[in-house]
Amino acid sequence: MTGAQPTHPAINPLAVLLPGFVGPTLPDWLAALLRDGLAGVCLFATNVESRTQLRELTRAIRQANPFAIIAIDEEGGDVTRLYSDQGSPYPGNALLGRIDDLDFTRLVATIVGWELRLAGVNLDLAPDVDINSNPDNPVIGTRSFGTDPQLVSRHSAAWVSGLQSTGVAASAKHFPGHGDTAQDSHLALPVIDRDRESLGMRELVPFEASVAAGSRTVMTSHILLPQIDATNPATFSRPILEGILRDELGFTGVIVTDALDMRGASGEVGIPEAAVRALAAGADLLCIGTENTDEQLGTIAEAIARGVDAGRLGPERVAQAATRIRELARDLAADAATAPIPEHIETDDEPEFPLERATAAFDVRPGTTVPANPVILSLETTANIAVGTSPWGLAAAGHAVLALREGDTLPDADSLIIVGKDNHRRPWVREMVDAARERHPSTLVIDMGWPSDDRLYADVATFGSSRYVGRALAAWLEKAEKQ
Repeated sequence: MTGAQPTHPAINPLAVLLPGFVGPTLPDWLAALLRDGLAGVCLFATNVESRTQLRELTRAIRQANPFAIIAIDEEGGDVTRLYSDQGSPYPGNALLGRIDDLDFTRLVATIVGWELRLAGVNLDLAPDVDINSNPDNPVIGTRSFGTDPQLVSRHSAAWVSGLQSTGVAASAKHFPGHGDTAQDSHLALPVIDRDRESLGMRELVPFEASVAAGSRTVMTSHILLPQIDATNPATFSRPILEGILRDELGFTGVIVTDALDMRGASGEVGIPEAAVRALAAGADLLCIGTENTDEQLGTIAEAIARGVDAGRLGPERVAQAATRIRELARDLAADAATAPIPEHIETDDEPEFPLERATAAFDVRPGTTVPANPVILSLETTANIAVGTSPWGLAAAGHAVLALREGDTLPDADSLIIVGKDNHRRPWVREMVDAARERHPSTLVIDMGWPSDDRLYADVATFGSSRYVGRALAAWLEKAEKQ
């Protein structure tokens, strides 16, 4: 990397950067940056091929930098990196919220934590503590524990405590709340037009609970709250990060940005400028993206260096961020040394949870029946970027389905079961369901995403589509068909 260093000798721009990279092995250029003080790396599905390979990868990262932050998005549900090739064996937040058993939520988070410890990961970019107050939300949905602030707060705190009991840091996200949006900040800059008082009554409540539970990091969101800061998205807003999160909520840990390659952050200014603005606003650890390069990191480091030299970014601010990150890494290393992985946790074990916990929490319209000898249709829609292309639902559970996409026609069948996600949000899905119901009044419609409040396109709502939920749905169908 040839990025310029600032004239201030105490500043190393690398110490606040958390890039992604391509492939299952550590590139030489990234190993060199880690040796030069790079804060760490963020792992994605493309970096994971097997448990053995992942342990070798994280071992190589630590050989280059023993105090590297190794982060991953493992939310315990539809968003998974460890199980991206087969679907997650965990229930997911929305279903956990409906089950509403704090001990169960804590157990799920604890098992996620031990899996990550075994893999060599020390920061989980979870839990999602957003309140999904907008059923049309395209990016949060089943990643949320629910719509009630107090319920979401209870489960957020339980998830944080369960995960962190294993020596893996949590990251409550997406501050100050991404639930009341109808846009995806990966693709645009969402706007939430709420004042500070109303935020405090809803969006901020789970973050207060997460901070009180000891969440070691909090992740920012790339959303604009014009009544708080009319100019800057939350990731770039000092009134939001320093004013609300630090001063009002009392958070003293590491503030992590959501990925700066998202359009909500860098779509207009570019990643290097986004990095400078985020640091100036009070963010500490800068997630860069998924497929970063040596040249790109050099450009970002150079921008930070220029920001310091030009007086846009105080050297003490960069030093403060680097110190917080370094202290977190050392604390996690100490935790790992004092909290050994239990003997009963095996390296390649896959967690198993009772299917009845899920089926009892399904929302089933009264009078719903399962048609005889149905053809099961799986409606394949474009997944949001956070979820990606992991197998889901009945197909992930090994059940035979007929996949249909926009433009396909209904098959010639005597009866149908239609399974989709967020059915009400897509016109072609609504049209297909309407046509199926007109042709076959016995059609059963299942929504494995977040259904509309009126449930018009959800005879059964599962509030999750992970492989575990798919197995539970298969069991429910089999039982209901016999009744």
